[in-house]
Amino acid sequence: MRIALIHALKHSILPIEAAFAAFWPEARLANLLDDSLSADLAREGALTAGMTERFVTMARYAAGCGADGILFTCSAFGPCIEECARLLAPMPVLKPNEAMIEAVLAAAGSTARVGLMATFAPTLASMPAEFAAAAPGVRLETCLAAAALAALDRGDGEGHDREAAKAAAAVADCDVIALAQFSLARAAPSIAAATGRQVLTTPDSAVRKLKRLLAP
Repeated sequence: MRIALIHALKHSILPIEAAFAAFWPEARLANLLDDSLSADLAREGALTAGMTERFVTMARYAAGCGADGILFTCSAFGPCIEECARLLAPMPVLKPNEAMIEAVLAAAGSTARVGLMATFAPTLASMPAEFAAAAPGVRLETCLAAAALAALDRGDGEGHDREAAKAAAAVADCDVIALAQFSLARAAPSIAAATGRQVLTTPDSAVRKLKRLLAP
């Protein structure tokens, strides 16, 4: 199976490739990156019709290259990805967090208190609606670890993990912690050690779901 991975942050590529290596090494991967999208969203402060069109263009390109499924790794662009899924149905087109939300509900139940962590602020603006649509009874506590992303941008992976673990203290009393950014997955062991909570990541959940859909 050929899976297209579409990214708006370069930091997302290594975590998702590692997850495929662990859980579905037979899949053939194709990476598409437009890291100006995250910069444009941060500057604009909201999604625009132009951003949606850029996502649709990338998704159609991926489909034209023979992709059997598409996984977006950019958590802040949910509505843009939904439009891609609508246009390319019945091809599996996954939002980055949908499989993790399903895993959270399976692990903690539909009325759980969930700590939702991100390093990119717009993600925490868009993600609560996705949780609410899947499980209105879930209670979210959000946590922004901006210093972690700044460290990653400097090439300081260990600093990223330390800052993420430090920020996780704000959600340590939740039932489960969900990491909304693919790039945050590398900090999962540090966050689990710091909080004593189960930590779910987007890359692992997404790969497992794609494999169930395409290679049962």
